Amino acid sequence: MLIGLIADTHVCDREDKIPDSVFKIFKSVDLIIHAGDLTSQEVIGQLKKIAPLTAIQGNMDRAYNLKLPKTEIITVDDLKIGITHGEVYPRGDEQQLYYLALEMGVDILITGHSHQSSIKKIKEILLLNPGSPTVPTLADPTVMLLDIINGEVSIEVIKLGKPVCKALNFSKK
Repeated sequence: MLIGLIADTHVCDREDKIPDSVFKIFKSVDLIIHAGDLTSQEVIGQLKKIAPLTAIQGNMDRAYNLKLPKTEIITVDDLKIGITHGEVYPRGDEQQLYYLALEMGVDILITGHSHQSSIKKIKEILLLNPGSPTVPTLADPTVMLLDIINGEVSIEVIKLGKPVCKALNFSKK
């Protein structure tokens, strides 16, 4: 299953729209996961036109009255994937995110909030943050592609327009 990962789009509060390149990158995905701070209902409709969408609430979504769950857990090929915005301080703190993943009982945790893409494996947990395609913080605008085939995981960080790296292959086995 090919999954498009996106977070921190901030459409309407900081940016006018999702860049067209995101739609091209996600054109073949089976699912899109948005890890919060959409800030506009419009983003949900646009992404659902490409593929089914799982979206959770970010800290800024509360100000825009988006009624989204704070967390979600989905299962793909026996891998439990947790989705939360990752509101930890300092932003992106891997130790706190690792313990959050343990509390959720997931193999992979997808977060946003830091506006920087990151991939980190801590013991048996894979932490993913796709960054922001619109308002990155001291980073390039990015999204990710997460490919899960028979429990094997590969992740690609994509700087809008070209691959940055083939970062990691991961197996729970």
